[in-house]
Amino acid sequence: MLVLTRKPNERIVIGDDIVITLVHTDSGKARIGIEAPKCVPINREELLREELKRRREEKKRNAQRAG
Repeated sequence: MLVLTRKPNERIVIGDDIVITLVHTDSGKARIGIEAPKCVPINREELLREELKRRREEKKRNAQRAG
């Protein structure tokens, strides 16, 4: 993992078409802006984990109903 230090309004460029901007920091939290093509999915990890958990539970319920 590459770890970088940024000040507000400084940017990180990934490849040719993804730009991450540190918008604001306050009380240990950072607000970032991400510019990327629409075809690049951008998700918060905790939401992806919740969705995965929901899908596993649904799959388990469906298997119990079928079996």
